[in-house]
Amino acid sequence: MTALVGHLINGDLRTDAARTQDVFNPATGEVSRQVALAGKSTVEEAIAAAEAAFPAWRNTPPLKRARIMFRFKELLEQHSDEICRMIGEEHGKIFHDAAGELQRGIENVEYACGAPQLLKGEHSKNVGPDIDSWSEFQPLGVVAGITPFNFPAMVPLWMYPMALVCGNCFVLKPSERDPSSVLFIAQLLQEAGLPDGVLNVVNGDKEAVDTLLTDARIKAVSFVGSTPIAEYIYTTANAHGKRCQALGGAKNHAIIMPDADMDNAVNQLLGAAFGSSGERCMALSVAVAVGDQAADALIAKMQVAMQGLKVGAFTDSSNDFGPVITGAHRDKVNDYITSAVEQGATLVVDGRNPEVAGHEGGFFVGGTLIDRVTPEMTSYREEIFGPVLQVVRVDSMQDAMALIDDHEYGNGTCIFTRDGEAARYFSDNIQVGMVGINVPLPVPVAYHSFGGWKRSLFGDLHAYGPDAVRFYTKRKTITQRWPSAGVREGAQFAFPS
Repeated sequence: MTALVGHLINGDLRTDAARTQDVFNPATGEVSRQVALAGKSTVEEAIAAAEAAFPAWRNTPPLKRARIMFRFKELLEQHSDEICRMIGEEHGKIFHDAAGELQRGIENVEYACGAPQLLKGEHSKNVGPDIDSWSEFQPLGVVAGITPFNFPAMVPLWMYPMALVCGNCFVLKPSERDPSSVLFIAQLLQEAGLPDGVLNVVNGDKEAVDTLLTDARIKAVSFVGSTPIAEYIYTTANAHGKRCQALGGAKNHAIIMPDADMDNAVNQLLGAAFGSSGERCMALSVAVAVGDQAADALIAKMQVAMQGLKVGAFTDSSNDFGPVITGAHRDKVNDYITSAVEQGATLVVDGRNPEVAGHEGGFFVGGTLIDRVTPEMTSYREEIFGPVLQVVRVDSMQDAMALIDDHEYGNGTCIFTRDGEAARYFSDNIQVGMVGINVPLPVPVAYHSFGGWKRSLFGDLHAYGPDAVRFYTKRKTITQRWPSAGVREGAQFAFPS
């Protein structure tokens, strides 16, 4: 009998469901389990549990909240192999890649452990005669997170650890494609001492999402996913009076300057373009080569290096990357490759329909390299989200920067160069939110914040780091005066100064 992944509501695991959906092992193409899809009433139960838990949790001292996070961090490390196995079984991510994802999530938990310091307000004595003023950060109430399939461990850990240490209660709606690790991690947080109802997990589809977006008890929503859905999430949440941060898609470019260390650039591009099968919002999917000499050298070296790429199941850690998430997504990636060729690009390495012995039913796409891609091509304009690297040739760095700035997405970018002046000019002027200099995946560490520009982010505040404190709290400013005994002033009608 196929196992059923359910929900975590008010501390209890729930497997009742009127509707279910298959969860696949993408390396085999077989159904591994099913996931319950929460309807409106189930989501409302989760919200009610969070609302009931909020008063006590709000008044729990930040230091006590932080101590739970310290224990949670230890449990994540103790159970890391089990978590990585779950990620591999449902996402297809190779074990070493899953371990890297989990570690970046743990770093966000470590940052949340600093809650007593992060939540300190500001104080000013004697702003007026015997008048003191201070500000403090108070929790919003019940907040929600909607997270994608590509980082089932890390992205939820971007959200709820900080939301919880700020005093909020949380309802998480993870991707229904790979739900098991999410639920397991939430249970570890309970084991660490989190009170029932403070974190609730509901698996579901659009019905669950829309319930979170429209319920008045939800005060804020965090989202990571594609741009069309991010825009929908942001617009709907705002229409219902909620604070919202919605991180969308990307088309991340790397400029390859003529003076670049080409061997280093190739090694960096291999991991950044093909790691996790390109299913990262920070994946480098376009290499912009400045000049034909740089482009020819890049293509020649990439072609040789890609001969050693290994695609296969997560169970073999010698593999470089695994399958994509579904058969439909595999077909979509293959269609992008085909469209590039039909529109005039040069297919240098074809990753369509690779042979993976013993896993013939898996959803695999091999590493693909396409040269002479132009901006009007469909494969250039849209986010492929697969192991495909496209090369665009330009004449100058200014042309390369104009190409990047003209794209609707502005998530991440990088430049490979030995020229400090060029690197500084690039980082100062490029219209992208996260910039790398000889660093292909400029994902900020946990004590900075993550987010792009343009249509890669809807909302004013980025994810995790310092921005998370601002997102998950509201500032209150108090001005206080204790008049001296026996001293009374008359009425003052002028505006106080």
